[in-house]
Amino acid sequence: MAPDDGRLHEFRPEPRALPHFFVWTLGCQMNRSDSEEMAGRLLQAGAAEAPTMDDADLVVINTCAIRELAETKVIGRQGHLQRMKDANPSMRVVLTGCAVRERDRDGLERRYPAVDLFLRPDEEPELLDRLGLASAQAPVGVIGATTVVGRTVVGVADHLAMTRAAAVAAGSVRRSSSVSAWLPIIYGCDKTCTYCIVPFSRGPERSRPFDEIVDEARAISAQGFREVTLLGQNVNSYGHDLAADTRFGHIRTERWAGRRLDLGSKPDLAELIRAIDGIRTADGAPAIPRLRFITSHPWDLSDRLIEAMAECPSLCESLHLPVQSGDDDVLRRMGRQYSTEHYLERLESIRAAVPDITVSTDVIVGFCGETEAQFERTLAFLETVGYDQVFSAAYSERPGTPATHLADDVPTAEKRRRLNTLLAMQEPIGLERNRAWLGREVEVLVDLVTRKRSHEHDEPSVAGEGSGPDAGGEGSGPHGVRTGPGQVALSGRTRGNKLVHLAGDADWVGSLVTVRIEHAGPYALRGTPVG
Repeated sequence: MAPDDGRLHEFRPEPRALPHFFVWTLGCQMNRSDSEEMAGRLLQAGAAEAPTMDDADLVVINTCAIRELAETKVIGRQGHLQRMKDANPSMRVVLTGCAVRERDRDGLERRYPAVDLFLRPDEEPELLDRLGLASAQAPVGVIGATTVVGRTVVGVADHLAMTRAAAVAAGSVRRSSSVSAWLPIIYGCDKTCTYCIVPFSRGPERSRPFDEIVDEARAISAQGFREVTLLGQNVNSYGHDLAADTRFGHIRTERWAGRRLDLGSKPDLAELIRAIDGIRTADGAPAIPRLRFITSHPWDLSDRLIEAMAECPSLCESLHLPVQSGDDDVLRRMGRQYSTEHYLERLESIRAAVPDITVSTDVIVGFCGETEAQFERTLAFLETVGYDQVFSAAYSERPGTPATHLADDVPTAEKRRRLNTLLAMQEPIGLERNRAWLGREVEVLVDLVTRKRSHEHDEPSVAGEGSGPDAGGEGSGPHGVRTGPGQVALSGRTRGNKLVHLAGDADWVGSLVTVRIEHAGPYALRGTPVG
């Protein structure tokens, strides 16, 4: 009988009703990478991606709990989500990320009343099974596991390396960019920072196997990505928990600060960088033109890593190295396990090895017990270092962290004043650092066609840019970029991670373009393509 015989229609099963999903991601690059895996799994299961949250009947919220503001955003969205669920009774909401901690399970439903399912970060690979989208007979709860940190039960990342490898092999990682790719290499955190929730939300550090990471990097290069960022809560801790291997017998080091570790015969970040840099095209060029890593901790910034940064041509000349405070007493209360002297020694070594390197940092103001004099020492420290960029925040107490046993005694208004003072001081420093690039030709990886925002006004032309009828253009685009006939406003980044605005063809996205820098602001550069 013919397969399309109409008499069979009533016996055919109805297609599964699969949801239109939307993933809302807050926080760090690791969260973005995790969201790529969850979205990829949903797409592979046959679900479709909704353009906005309001168009979805499955909302996955990947939360951040490092700052109070991120959690407040999600809590503030609960009423809107509940109204969506009232209008669409089949809608489901999933909450995951660092806001989901084992010790807080009992209070999550009260804080997030619109949420149907809570997943710890280590349980994210179970998303399809928990929603019943994989199979009615699929095992549930085989990935997530717990351990004890101090006296607190936390999730662990023991199985995440395995599920990442499976996702890569199955092609179920939905990359959010066609130009740059995230590559997680280590999960969790072993550090002692008293203000931080990550060890309690993501568990102890677990490194992925060396060869699996290199294989994924090789696959990423074959897919045409121009930039790869190695990810970890403490990316330069990579490898300390792996078994010793005779291939790495030449590595004979110990951690220089914090908790002492014997790292002999174990792969480290330097070894991983050299292996990925060693993936070459037929003409001998790096198959991945740009390699980055984030976020670093001063404990593990070894001489071996500094040497790799200087010697590997694909590794970009930029480093994010959080200092958090410029006062040693505050650093001790923060549990950072290094002094400002140690930090500056590492930074001087890096700048000597990589003279053009750009350096950014994180700073917390108003931490428990921070006096005005200690805050002033932080300001002086920032002036001494001369960071290219500073990401700063006022301290907010995170329930369950050791700092809750300290007095949060800096008033909110004082925290705000200190934060504004720091930002005002850093802006001219950032401007001065950017002005050093005026007149230079730099390589820019174009990654975005930029759109003019409703509140953005045309900037007056500046010296060296040209104006009037001879400037050539149809008008001023976003960020003061003058676009000519057939051109659009574009943005991209230098190897030093400087944001650059320029005009050019829309099909330049994904290309490396040489740009002459003609304007410098405190946060970005602007220039003209050369040739």
